[in-house]
Amino acid sequence: MKENTHRKQTNDTEMADLVRLNKYISNAGVCSRRAADALIEEGRVKVNNKVVKSLGVKVNLEDKVEVDNKTISTGAKIYVLLNKPKNTICTRKDEKGRKTVLDLLPSKYAHLYPVGRLDRNTTGVLLLTNDGDLTQNLLHPTKKVRKVYKAKASRQLTQEELNQLVEGVELEDGVSKFDKIVELQEDEENRYGIEIHSGKNRVIRRMFEHVGSEVIKLDRVMFHTFEKRGLRKGMYRELNSRELKGLEVYLRTKR
Repeated sequence: MKENTHRKQTNDTEMADLVRLNKYISNAGVCSRRAADALIEEGRVKVNNKVVKSLGVKVNLEDKVEVDNKTISTGAKIYVLLNKPKNTICTRKDEKGRKTVLDLLPSKYAHLYPVGRLDRNTTGVLLLTNDGDLTQNLLHPTKKVRKVYKAKASRQLTQEELNQLVEGVELEDGVSKFDKIVELQEDEENRYGIEIHSGKNRVIRRMFEHVGSEVIKLDRVMFHTFEKRGLRKGMYRELNSRELKGLEVYLRTKR
């Protein structure tokens, strides 16, 4: 009887350690659970070197899990801030062989994923992590995470156009607006400071195009509470204790 009881306890412990594959992928900071399901069905996920396409598969911490042939981990959470340069792609791997943001980091950070995306020619602050919960919180549209940019435009905008960009313009994917836009008197160029919460693809460039202007340069100077101050382009650092504490407070208040 004691032996059977021990065996049952052991089995219960093993079962408790198992987690659905889509949750494991999400916890590793790769993407949401729904997006993980799509990765699995597309045959892009391996468990212990074998492709898995079943959504019901469960794994434990000892299993080797790969997404697009790169091992992922739900181990210690890591947060890296990068000042993204031009001509780099915000993805782990580019099918066209272009340089990605992961190429700028040491191999020990190879399992991290960028939180959101900056387009190829947009520079500035980018957070990379393996914390799936934080990633989903920061990217969810209801969270309205603050983003601050500096833009160089092809011409000076009129006050009417500035007002229009704050009030909202109709784009192909709906109405978009800036929370704030101010003209910067830094030099003779047409430079603007922009605050926005939207995470739509290329939204700032498309909004300028809507009013007949072009964004020549775009640099993100703040994402959430993270600034690139002190980081030269292409350089990175892990978040400091103060920033980590701020993340803890943020996640507690957003649950």
